[in-house]
Amino acid sequence: MSTIAASVPLPAPRRAWLTDLPVLLVAVVWGASYLAAKGITTTHTVVAVLVLRFAVVLPVLVAAGWRRLRALSAAQWRGAGLLGLVLSGIFLLETYGVVHTSATNAGLIISLTMIFTPLAEAAVTGVRPPRAFLAAAALSVAGVVLLTQGGGFTTPSLGDLLILLAAVARTAHVLAMSRIKAVQGADALSLTTVQLGGAVAVFALLAAVPGTGASPWAVAVGFGPREWAGLLFLSVFCTLFAFFVQMWAVRRTSPSRVSLLLGTEPLWAAAVGIALGGEHLGAVGLFGAVLVLAGTSWGRRAAATA
Repeated sequence: MSTIAASVPLPAPRRAWLTDLPVLLVAVVWGASYLAAKGITTTHTVVAVLVLRFAVVLPVLVAAGWRRLRALSAAQWRGAGLLGLVLSGIFLLETYGVVHTSATNAGLIISLTMIFTPLAEAAVTGVRPPRAFLAAAALSVAGVVLLTQGGGFTTPSLGDLLILLAAVARTAHVLAMSRIKAVQGADALSLTTVQLGGAVAVFALLAAVPGTGASPWAVAVGFGPREWAGLLFLSVFCTLFAFFVQMWAVRRTSPSRVSLLLGTEPLWAAAVGIALGGEHLGAVGLFGAVLVLAGTSWGRRAAATA
């Protein structure tokens, strides 16, 4: 999740790709993050991996934005801290979910956030979304149903359900950011830092509770080169690199353009899962994946033009 800054004039066409390419790369690494998380995490190491993942980047964020952090008001700290609690729930659901399902399913199901958010906003404001958006939402939901069936109609896996809940939690996070007045004027870097700090505090507390899995220290010691490479990929590229590219890009292009490029994340998740993870969708699942991608793309355009 990111905070998009105000719109600025579009760059010249011949230079647009120079801005688009790093943003598209963010979508690629986010798509690859599901397979990376799946490769280094088990049911017993979820909390420990989350502690390590964000403890690596948090000092960098604090150092980069220390002056602006000190300028936050008490109300902004409380608001950002509350958002951090929601964010911790999102990461827990996503990470436990990807352990129990495929990276392809995880990336496609989480894209339903793009459908859930306008629906939830419409429910809160009482403004009915356009018919085109409702049709797109129905298409996306039908796609997820097919995607999670594999070779036949069975009960969705635990991981599929957890990722679906993560999509709902992401929606709640977006709505909370738009409705908590104290954080609306906060600096994006400071807001992200406080949220991640709050999430890390939750993960650290959970790690200290007996029965929640291996300790972060034990997991760190047990990691080999492959696991550390995966962890650093999640920390450096999927968190630090992604955040700073978004901050850089929205100063050089439009928020809608950035959103459109980042919306390709589920496509890259499917591509990486199939090409590098050896995952197989089958004919029914492949058709469902196409419906999800088509529905979320259509729904995003319908919501933007409403």
